Amino acid sequence: MKEKTKILDKDTLNRSIMRIAHEILEKNKGTQDLCLVGIRNRGAHLAKRLSDSIEAIDKAAVPVGILDITLYRDDLTLIAQQPLVHKTEIDFDITDKNIVLVDDVLYTGRTVRAAMDALIDLGRPKSVQLAVLIDRGHRELPIRADYVGKNVPTAQKETVEVRLTEVDGCDEVVIVEKD
Repeated sequence: MKEKTKILDKDTLNRSIMRIAHEILEKNKGTQDLCLVGIRNRGAHLAKRLSDSIEAIDKAAVPVGILDITLYRDDLTLIAQQPLVHKTEIDFDITDKNIVLVDDVLYTGRTVRAAMDALIDLGRPKSVQLAVLIDRGHRELPIRADYVGKNVPTAQKETVEVRLTEVDGCDEVVIVEKD
C-alpha cells in the first residue's frame, strides 16, 4: 500500500470536530438528553473529543459510551477465526435519549448497521443520529450520516486511514492506495 493524499491534517481535523460539535448542539437544541456513543476503536476517541468540544462550547458535560460491535458484524467469519471481542462501556441508560453514534469513516454502511443493532439491544433511544469524520461513499445499505467532517469521493481500490494521536501518535487522515 502506498500513501497517496493527506486529506486532513491536525488543524483541519480539529476544526472538523469543532464544527460537528456545533452542528450537534444546534440540531439537538443543547445537551438535554444527549449522549455520544463511539464505535470502538477510533469512533470512541472521536466521541470523547466531540464531548470535550461540546462541553467547551455549551459548558455542559455529555455522557460518552463505547460500543463494541464485533459480534454484530455480518462479516464476522471473514475477519478472523476467533475475533477479539472487547467490552461495550456504556454506563448510562440510553432509553429516551438522543444518541449520536460516532465513527471515523462511513463506507458501505455495514458497521453502522451493526452498531444500531448493538445499541437497540441496550435500550430504546428517542433518536439515533450518526456523526462521522469522513464519508467516502460506496454505500451498500441505505445509511446516511447526520454530521460529516468531510466528504471524500474515493475509488474502490483506495482506503481512508484516520490516524489519531490516542492510537497512532498523530492526527491526520490519508488516502492509501491498495497494491
